[in-house]
Amino acid sequence: MQKSPYLNQSSHFHRNVAAGAHFAHRMSQCSEIMLYNTSIDSRRAGLSLRSRKQPPKFTPTAAASTTERLTTSKADTLPDSADVIVIGSGIGGLSAASILSRNGFNVLVVESHYEAGGCAHTFKRGGYHFESGPSLYSGLTGTGPTASPLAHVLQAIDEPLDLLSYDGWNVILPEGRFATKVGNEDFREILMQIRGVEARDEWDRFLEFMKPLSEAATALPPAAIRADLGAVLTVGRYLPTLLKTGPTAAGLTAPFEQTIKGVVKDPFIKNWLDLLAFLLSGLPTNGTIAAEMAFMLSEFYRKGCFLDFPKGGSKALVDALVRGVTKHNGRVILNAHVDKITVDPSTKRADGIILRDSGKVIKAKKAIVSNATHWDTIKLLPKESVPAQWSQDVNTTPANRSFMHLHIGFDATGLDKDLDLHHIIVNSWDKGVDAEQNVVLISIASVIDPSLAPQGKHCLHAYYPATEPFQIWQALDRASPEYQALKEERSQGLWRAVEKIIPNIRSRAEVVEIGTPLTHQRYLRRHKGSYGPGIVAGQGMFPFPPTPVPGLLICGDSTFPGIGLPAVAASGTIAANTVSSVWDHLKMLDDIGL
Repeated sequence: MQKSPYLNQSSHFHRNVAAGAHFAHRMSQCSEIMLYNTSIDSRRAGLSLRSRKQPPKFTPTAAASTTERLTTSKADTLPDSADVIVIGSGIGGLSAASILSRNGFNVLVVESHYEAGGCAHTFKRGGYHFESGPSLYSGLTGTGPTASPLAHVLQAIDEPLDLLSYDGWNVILPEGRFATKVGNEDFREILMQIRGVEARDEWDRFLEFMKPLSEAATALPPAAIRADLGAVLTVGRYLPTLLKTGPTAAGLTAPFEQTIKGVVKDPFIKNWLDLLAFLLSGLPTNGTIAAEMAFMLSEFYRKGCFLDFPKGGSKALVDALVRGVTKHNGRVILNAHVDKITVDPSTKRADGIILRDSGKVIKAKKAIVSNATHWDTIKLLPKESVPAQWSQDVNTTPANRSFMHLHIGFDATGLDKDLDLHHIIVNSWDKGVDAEQNVVLISIASVIDPSLAPQGKHCLHAYYPATEPFQIWQALDRASPEYQALKEERSQGLWRAVEKIIPNIRSRAEVVEIGTPLTHQRYLRRHKGSYGPGIVAGQGMFPFPPTPVPGLLICGDSTFPGIGLPAVAASGTIAANTVSSVWDHLKMLDDIGL
């Protein structure tokens, strides 16, 4: 990582902070393809052994979620300047914007899409509500250092969600079909059925081996991190715990496969851990950092675990974050595509943006926070303002593959009333969990929240998680017959996976929408439609939000802690913390019981 002119800090400082924070390196990373961290019953009761004090009780706000859609004629209604401009309204951008608004900054969020939320936005067709991104959530009821970073954001801005809880999901593996629950006992029974006593006992020894790593992985909440010397005060309050876990924490940066070498030998357990790692990071255990797995395992296999689902789906989450901005007089502007980031030629500082359609120039008094990836942010800057080394680093960063999505609104007449919300299908272990079209995730959100579909109907989202290659799509015109034909061809595996759950789904379907890597690229402004950087554990780390261009920070899945819903919330928090004063940062930590 380079020296950041924005902070006048060296990469050595960033690495030291990161070493203390590797508890969370993409910790609790959940997203479109991720297993969201689970909570425990004691957290629902507001208890946390690590909390410094009881966190405050929050009650839902009555304020409405307000976004504004921009037209050329309305460009003159935009301000000429703001303290902080946030480019993009993904979860990372909205997390940064809402915390900055809480801290008294005048914030303007500009979003090119006609809906807020980025990868977590929703859309409606024929009365059906479709989730485009996250499908498994949890940890949102947690408090204290071990809670989800997203929970910390919602607590900081006083915007709790109405959460629905459940604990079951359906798994279809080469070994068979299992209706399982989160928590350890159910999985131990499955191991007994599939592999016998030896495998069950090996699993028990493995979880015992993981306990010290799990404690180290939860030693420092990302809400305490900032990318400047103020971290001495904000991270310093956790120093006793960090020193205690120091020797163990050193192993958290290694690939998980290396960490468990010799501990796990059973082939099914190895395959299962590869699947969990892939669902967390887009990489198997040989590329997933140990901290990420340690955090997840400590939560997912704890007694009393449950999963969360926001009533109203991801839109409810996005609306809460938007309220966090607008209730402090910030603004969230949709249909506002940023054409350029301006840089002052004398100071070399990023100082504003130019909107594409209107040419409107808006200046940033304090900072610009880009929620676009590094790849996409660099394209907005004048070429002469981008240091050659930074450009090279960004352009040589490997990208994860993209997605195929199948959204179906269907008639549920006569279906089993106990239909599961979530389904994971693995077609073959031999191919590897990251093989094309090998793993399919299915979410039927209206099972838990009937308001998301018309009465007697269901909405379903099936997808290949980060295994769809961009190369076979990139030369196609989205209006061409060839594109439509490839959509049909590449979606057939998704249809077949859904048929394992609902055999006559094709005849039941009333609304069908198919998303491709080009859909990701166009609507989400994603570099090659990518899921995010494919940074392999032990071979690199995600950079902190500050960039080599003064005044410009980046948050989201191309910055620390990495990919996933809680991870991008953490990155947005770190960006906001870095712009804010240390005293505002410390007050926020106190307010949320950290």
